[in-house]
Amino acid sequence: MSRTVPIPQGLPMERDAGPFDPPRRITRLRDARPVSPMVFPDGHEGWIVTGYDAVRQLMADTRFSSRQDLGILHVPYETPGMPAATEPSPQVPGLFIAMDPPDHTRLRRKLTGAFTVRRMKQLEEHIIDIAERQLDEMARLTPPVDLVKEFALPVPSLVICELLGVPYADRENFQVNTAKFLVKDQSLDEKIAAYGALAAYLAELVTQKRAAPGEDILSDLARQDDLTIEELTGIAFLLLLAGHETTANMLALGTFALLEHPEQLAELRADPDLMPDAVEELMRYLSVADIFYRYATEDIELGGETIGKGSTVVVSLLAANRDPRRFDDPDTVDIRRKARGHLTFGHGVHLCLGQQLARIEMRAGFEGLLRRFPTLELAIPAGDVKLKTDMNIYGVHELPVTWTEAAR
Repeated sequence: MSRTVPIPQGLPMERDAGPFDPPRRITRLRDARPVSPMVFPDGHEGWIVTGYDAVRQLMADTRFSSRQDLGILHVPYETPGMPAATEPSPQVPGLFIAMDPPDHTRLRRKLTGAFTVRRMKQLEEHIIDIAERQLDEMARLTPPVDLVKEFALPVPSLVICELLGVPYADRENFQVNTAKFLVKDQSLDEKIAAYGALAAYLAELVTQKRAAPGEDILSDLARQDDLTIEELTGIAFLLLLAGHETTANMLALGTFALLEHPEQLAELRADPDLMPDAVEELMRYLSVADIFYRYATEDIELGGETIGKGSTVVVSLLAANRDPRRFDDPDTVDIRRKARGHLTFGHGVHLCLGQQLARIEMRAGFEGLLRRFPTLELAIPAGDVKLKTDMNIYGVHELPVTWTEAAR
């Protein structure tokens, strides 16, 4: 600990340093005490971990459990209509993101073949085609248009629907309900209702696939007799939510960030070979899936502190990815930076399965967008862009853009 800072009372959430930066209080806390006590709204004395090394160590240590059924669930921020603490929630079958080994291992192993680097590489041309077709649609519109609606959300939704075997015509169902599920101040009853509606839809879908499987990931899973319909439903929910929400937010927020850093945008347009590094840097810089939770199953030493058994631990990936102990000049976006080692996809046993798919979608999306719309710019002042500070995955609700010419 380099200096004394006040122990935070609840999780600082206000984006007071700008639309792309962590809250100032989070940054100050990381710089002074990367593993810090935090008092939750219900009085629980838990922890917040913001330093790169400590976050990486924590996520590799399975004594920090991902389960939500071990003890009281302590919410780190005040939310209207939601209690500050709730009873442990029973495990949702198939939802392996909220499981520990060996349950997590058994289910995740079922999917490793579907998301190999080789298989994703084989899909790259098709993903590029999907992005180009969506850009064709956008080019036919009269600007200004909302980039989220016309490009950032459709591309990953089309890709994940095709991969999973979910009819794209049903996108309104899953997009509306996943959005409700991700709203921070949504009441518990409303979240349960949103999950229930989507689960009912997916249960019917995987039941159909078990009876008549096709050529898609959910069909491959449905062929495995040791997975129940409930487990298939939970897996489908997780893949569908993660498969479109995170990448959609990265495409929109990443475009916003590039438009706000015109010198970086100009470099990227001049040298498209920089795109792979640019994508890694944007993921580090923005970290749209920021806040995660762990539960200490025993007393654990971390970053010079002792985290007591039963403590709820809040992890900030955005703060870790902006740690000056790991990245030089971390609050500057630099598309030439070698940002490998960022924690955007997590670390340890819960390392994101779809990371290669997300990379391909972002490379295809940004490359096509910048090439096809060389005069792309915001259609409203940057300060008027509606930020997703109310959501568990950060981004923009809308991104109105305009252009004077579009290329074929």
